[in-house]
Amino acid sequence: MYTLNYKVTTSTCDSEGRLKLYSALQMMQDCSEMWIDSEPAARKFFTDNNMTQLLATRQVEVVRVPRFKEELSVTTSIYEVMPMYGFRNTFIRDAAGKPCYRTWSMGAFVDLATGKLSRLSDDAIASLTLEPKQEMNYRGRRIILPKTKGTALEPVRIMRADIDYNRHANNANYVRIAMELLPEGFEVKDMRVEYRIPAKLGDLLSPTLYPIDNGYIVSLAIDGQPSAIIEFLEA
Repeated sequence: MYTLNYKVTTSTCDSEGRLKLYSALQMMQDCSEMWIDSEPAARKFFTDNNMTQLLATRQVEVVRVPRFKEELSVTTSIYEVMPMYGFRNTFIRDAAGKPCYRTWSMGAFVDLATGKLSRLSDDAIASLTLEPKQEMNYRGRRIILPKTKGTALEPVRIMRADIDYNRHANNANYVRIAMELLPEGFEVKDMRVEYRIPAKLGDLLSPTLYPIDNGYIVSLAIDGQPSAIIEFLEA
């Protein structure tokens, strides 16, 4: 298990002094990325084979939204690994150790030169520390778009500030873009996101908003093909 400590600061808050979901996702992602430092054998394998791990899907349960100046800890742990995919829990807890966000995610192992899936060796898999699967409401990783016609909205251009060191849009930015399309006052209690085609600098994301029971699905497409699909459910 790997842990990072945070405080809810001004730049991570919304207008009501509550932690933005976008900021919480950045905390989770940072912790997941830094986790590799706790696994030296796996880190060496990734470096030697020019590989990285890319997020393929994530589910977030919002238990309680932290407020300005709260002390938080973010922990991440691996509970299952296959040659081309890994599964992890990442939880954000308050100062009393109670969960504010429960998440699970699946990551894909990718060759940096080709952008294609690549395999971990048996030795690299055996070197990883596996932890028990944490308790939460696990839902499927695939998000099926409704058959009904959604509402097409104004396209969004991927800017320089959206790009991370993997040379494509940072995972949290898809959620940030999608959340701007939700009705004002919509309170997200459960979110799933499925990443399909990485958006690169200059790409135009075409959003489509689909109302569903207790929430919305947002498809962000590039040239008609979904780049990311995000499902938001309300309490």
